[in-house]
Amino acid sequence: MSQKRHFLVNLIFDPEYKGYVADVPQLPGCMSQGKTIEAALRNVRKAIRVYVEAARSPRPFEHSSGVF
Repeated sequence: MSQKRHFLVNLIFDPEYKGYVADVPQLPGCMSQGKTIEAALRNVRKAIRVYVEAARSPRPFEHSSGVF
């Protein structure tokens, strides 16, 4: 059984994008965006789900260095 977790989401209107940026401070680098508040929240929920699944993965991400 999975436990439901709650995360704080900061929503900021970005005038250049003309939409909202959603940032999850508890999950470094986890963020998304949307043209409406509802879209930004829907998208960040997906980002949180992927972030948490990746963090639970038995195989950590491989880090590489170099110029891209």
